[in-house]
Amino acid sequence: MPNQGTSTGEDWLAHVDREEARYRDGESRLPEAADADARQRQLTRLGNASAGAGLALLMAGRRDEAAASLTRAAERYRESFAGAPPGSWGRPIGAIKARLLAGDWDGAAADARWALEAGAAEADSPIGRYAAALALLVLGDDAHARIHANAVRTGDDFPAEVGDALAFLAAHDVDGYTLAVEAVLQSFEQRDEYLEDIPVADTALVLQALAARRGFAAELSSPLLPA
Repeated sequence: MPNQGTSTGEDWLAHVDREEARYRDGESRLPEAADADARQRQLTRLGNASAGAGLALLMAGRRDEAAASLTRAAERYRESFAGAPPGSWGRPIGAIKARLLAGDWDGAAADARWALEAGAAEADSPIGRYAAALALLVLGDDAHARIHANAVRTGDDFPAEVGDALAFLAAHDVDGYTLAVEAVLQSFEQRDEYLEDIPVADTALVLQALAARRGFAAELSSPLLPA
């Protein structure tokens, strides 16, 4: 299939080639298990590279290949967590998001249960509560997800629009969710930096997957979303 770009003018398959090269190079230099800290950091880099490749493949319209790369990213994020410092909730979040973007709801549910078993719902940090809210939304426990989403949205050091979208998803507030996810997308459109320099609104895509599961995904259009 030929490369499919958007109005950003991106060469998506060039991004894929770069991320795959990063992954292969990182894999060849993966420390042994005895060096737990170095290994967990390298595994996270591998997860990021594989996620970047998956996002670029999604934008190029190559969904099956994207799913494979995103699944691999989720596996590396989960593998990295064992040796990570306490409070490294970005790893479970990355794994759950990658599974959702891959369309793997069973895998997302397994990773959601893992995040909760690891203590996300008891975390003091906004990112931990975000992990809990995301996990509970995946599992369909919207009542408890709303509690954590409300904690996220009122925090000082977390994007309020993401917390709003999570809370409105949990409340099944269609109008509120639509406005919030539009704000999330706008925040991505105003950014200069993205995961692995891949200009994709991945958080908006994840929120849309959760909304579609509940029957009320918003109508969104952006160069940062797949056609």
